[in-house]
Amino acid sequence: MILTVTLNAALDITYHVDALVGHATNRVRDVHQRAGGKGVNVARVLHALGHDVVVTGLAGGGTGTDIRNDLATAGLRDELVDVAGESRRTVTIVDDSDATVLNEPGPVVTTGEWTAFVTRFAQLARPADVVVLAGSLPPGVPADGYAQLGRAAGERPVLLDTSGPALLAGLTARPAVVKPNRHELAEIAASPQALRAMGARAVVVSAGADGLVAVTGEGSWRARPPERVAGNPTGAGDAVVAALAIGLATGAAWPDRLRDAVALSAATVLHPAAGAYDVDAYARFLPTVSVEEC
Repeated sequence: MILTVTLNAALDITYHVDALVGHATNRVRDVHQRAGGKGVNVARVLHALGHDVVVTGLAGGGTGTDIRNDLATAGLRDELVDVAGESRRTVTIVDDSDATVLNEPGPVVTTGEWTAFVTRFAQLARPADVVVLAGSLPPGVPADGYAQLGRAAGERPVLLDTSGPALLAGLTARPAVVKPNRHELAEIAASPQALRAMGARAVVVSAGADGLVAVTGEGSWRARPPERVAGNPTGAGDAVVAALAIGLATGAAWPDRLRDAVALSAATVLHPAAGAYDVDAYARFLPTVSVEEC
């Protein structure tokens, strides 16, 4: 079982427009609404690939109820912990060239609510093969929240996907893998090797259409997609995390993990909503991803 944690769960609203024009009225072609946040999107991909997955995190208010209802509809096991504050919404505006994302901050979490969550998390982590900690920290959660969870996970391998101070603090718990994108890496360190020196056992840096770079204790590799794809890149990083989590759970060789992650990520860009992927494109991309030592 893979346990995904989304402390700042959201109701994701995606608007599709012909072309986004700033400071103007934009006509929306269609709307998608679903439960989201990084860990939820990772869980969706894992579930679609046939893996046993449990979703936990924090949720509250009417938006939290909408999140829970959508998880039930999707067939995802919901172990979210209630908070008094209102869960956030995110709005993604997608046109033919790119996506614009508006993220609300999320509910204010009290000390008591955080303590209760850490206790529940430790219980859920016991039977897990891999733990995924993903996304931003809502207000009130300590800056070292992911480090606390990493330590509470015990011997279970942890995959950490966050940024800024939360990432820096999380490194102290020595996660098995961290997955910053290149901009998140540049904010806190000069190189992936620096993150390894600070505690990460392996670092996988996503570089958008240029693929992935992995620096691990077993070697370093660069993985590139077979072609550039256009679409909605919002969930591409979450697909990478899902593939890396599977690799951790199965013990796959690093080149195979990276090949799977790049193919799945590219196939996700072709799907209109985060947390889903184009099945035919995934099968087409997988044997043609380039993986080279570096």
